[in-house]
Amino acid sequence: MPVYNVMEEVVQNVLQQYETELNLTCDCDRCKDDIMAISLNEIKPRYIVNDKLSPVIRAEHVADRQGATNILSTVVKAARIVSASPRCENAKKE
Repeated sequence: MPVYNVMEEVVQNVLQQYETELNLTCDCDRCKDDIMAISLNEIKPRYIVNDKLSPVIRAEHVADRQGATNILSTVVKAARIVSASPRCENAKKE
């Protein structure tokens, strides 16, 4: 297994879980990827080289209420940024 940032899974799970509540102006893959990128740039990475550790690290973040809240808050902020200025082909061109 190559070096992998488990936070990608954590952020993706949060984005999927709260997608409806985020009221995204666009839910295309490009916009979701932009939300992921913005969020991951704000969150401390957790790299692993053994995929057996992935569930352990994900569980740590679920159990850590403050950490989970911080991740959700980061995803919400990123969703607002992307919704305000989507860069996808679905965005209205002026």
